[in-house]
Amino acid sequence: MAKELTKREENYSQWYNDLVIKADLAENSAVRGCMVIKPYGYAIWEKIQATLDKMFKDTGHSNAYFPLFIPKSFFSKEASHVEGFAKECAVVTHYRLMTDPVTHKIVVDPEAKLEEELIVRPTSETIIWNTYKNWIQSYRDLPILINQWANVVRWEMRTRLFLRTAEFLWQEGHTAHASMQEAIEETERMINVYADFAENWLAVPVIKGVKSPNERFAGAIETYAIEALMQDGKGLQAGTSHFLGQNFAKAFDVKFTDKEGKLDYVWATSWGVSTRLMGALVMAHSDDSGLILPPKLAPIQVVIVPIYKGADQFGIIAEKANNIKKILELKGISVKFDDRDTHKPGWKFAEYELKGVPVRLAIGARDIENNTIEVARRDTLQKEIVSIDKIDTYIEQLLNDIQSNIYKKAFDFRAKNTYKVESYDEFKEMIEKRGGFIEAHWDGTTETEIKIKEETKATIRCIPLNGTQEDGKCMVTGKPSKQRVIFARAY
Repeated sequence: MAKELTKREENYSQWYNDLVIKADLAENSAVRGCMVIKPYGYAIWEKIQATLDKMFKDTGHSNAYFPLFIPKSFFSKEASHVEGFAKECAVVTHYRLMTDPVTHKIVVDPEAKLEEELIVRPTSETIIWNTYKNWIQSYRDLPILINQWANVVRWEMRTRLFLRTAEFLWQEGHTAHASMQEAIEETERMINVYADFAENWLAVPVIKGVKSPNERFAGAIETYAIEALMQDGKGLQAGTSHFLGQNFAKAFDVKFTDKEGKLDYVWATSWGVSTRLMGALVMAHSDDSGLILPPKLAPIQVVIVPIYKGADQFGIIAEKANNIKKILELKGISVKFDDRDTHKPGWKFAEYELKGVPVRLAIGARDIENNTIEVARRDTLQKEIVSIDKIDTYIEQLLNDIQSNIYKKAFDFRAKNTYKVESYDEFKEMIEKRGGFIEAHWDGTTETEIKIKEETKATIRCIPLNGTQEDGKCMVTGKPSKQRVIFARAY
């Protein structure tokens, strides 16, 4: 199966597409730019969703659901917001079909035109803040801490499975607060939640920072982001959290009476991650043999493959394998016993290697005689013979080791591919030949940022939150700079 994958060094983009399809994560649909997430891929997304959902609830948030359709007039109320999304909006103009009396084909009924067009949500700030107006009158109604699991549509012209599709799944948090400080604290809290999830579940090291004004979310005062580095040296924005100030409250006239009886506008945040995280999972860890999944998010953490000749031998091996399965499941480990007689063990080994199952156990008649089992780990492809009596504690520790090792490998890769440059010529050579994260001084102007993007296709990924103050000169203009920022070509 791995032989069918394009090698990363040959064509990284094709390798990614091959792997997503052949590992049964997703496929293209009949609708241009939209994907079908297959059961194995969706099982990973469900684990991502369940973990994040608990993290949101642990920080005081509740789930709700808002309409898919947004009246067009809502977008015109916040100028920068509509400008940011105008080119990506799918618009509903009619509500009925009919059979053409001449051609007998199905056509849009021209008499069924909507009085006001509806936008298929690209994001939900407008519809939610129109709703919050009815929910908020006093400081007693605040804070409102709402999250929504939903699909959104952004009409992309160039699409790639998980990374950029016209429709994708995500969560979007929308919170309302009585003070600016409380809203900023919420914005920072949620970017920290995302960073925690990325590093401790996805096993992807990230840099926390703020976006440059040119890269901010449309309608935000400040955008916080986590940025990850993929194996091809490109950056990936893995999550964002936005301080919206009072912009949307003013646009939708959402006011509250504070404790002193003064009327003021509410302060807002929004934050989200999407199925783009699935793309990060593939690109940050996988190899030319297939997926490498961190155990915490793997739908199947351990697979048991029996090796046997004849029905009698299979019965004995199956009984032992099922006992091992039960023992591991008592530890909270997800286990599959692959008893299919339609495929040989070698074929199964290749399948689970391709699908990134963290641990594979192979058991045959000789193993039962010796009370041992062969253990193969996906991240290093190493094998070991282990006593069946110790299998539960061994596998439990092994899964932890694999999770840590996958993170360390990604962390070391990022460290090796992060560079400091002083001159623009050095920057251009580095971005072209090596890629990676490049730390450089920037004069803080949008003009310089746009010039760099146009000439090199590199963007400012973020201004690191933990970046040290360092006097320097902008690599392009020579103007003073107080801190290096992170540049990269990105998805």
